Amino acid sequence: MTKIPTARLDKLLANLGYGSRREVQALIEGGRVILDGEAETDPAQRIYVKADLVSRMTVDGAPLDPPPGLILMLNKPLGVTCSQKDAGPLIYGLLPERWRRRDPALSTVGRLDKETSGLILLTDDGALLHRIIAPKSHVPKRYHVRLARPLAGNEGAALASGTLMLEGEEKPLLPVAMETVTPTEVFVTLNEGRYHQVRRMFAALGNHVDALHRDRVGGLDLPADLEPGAFRILDEAGIARIFAAERPA
Repeated sequence: MTKIPTARLDKLLANLGYGSRREVQALIEGGRVILDGEAETDPAQRIYVKADLVSRMTVDGAPLDPPPGLILMLNKPLGVTCSQKDAGPLIYGLLPERWRRRDPALSTVGRLDKETSGLILLTDDGALLHRIIAPKSHVPKRYHVRLARPLAGNEGAALASGTLMLEGEEKPLLPVAMETVTPTEVFVTLNEGRYHQVRRMFAALGNHVDALHRDRVGGLDLPADLEPGAFRILDEAGIARIFAAERPA
């Protein structure tokens, strides 16, 4: 039987970003936290932290933010960076301000560079993050690529061969599946995540990537109605889809 975690009410709210420990204590003592229709006024009260807590607890009349174990899919716009070290707007600025104070913090699952758009996952679950990015999980990622010049015709075979070398590296790429859309547009599916891999592999083939968009992670597709900059919380079925895709032969 799985043990249900518990947390002090004031610590839970502070870790969800509702304020400092002192601020959330005042919020609780003021009767502004409602659980199952009753005001919780004891900051030291221990609460069972389950997924259904968001439907049972309100803070200032609004549903409680999701407890730890949160995973989001976000449609990353161009010009936004995933790294705290890079200049310019950060992906975390697209999230609610309070969510940026959560502990444990939300982290991106891998990265998309500033000039790449599309599906990126964020989570505060370290074990899940590492499971998704671990090579043994074989979670493929699909990209829509627009090229500067028409295909020569040999690119698909070269990518699928498992022998293509990137400049400055000594180990060939794993096989990459390519689907041609037009002479200058393709989908490629990667089973590894080397630095700027898509751009570098087409450079190795004598072409240049003009635009790059990720539309799938594992078996999870970026929804057509999820606008750039918008995000959604994944449920258990959505998380399962990440691991549902089989690695191409």
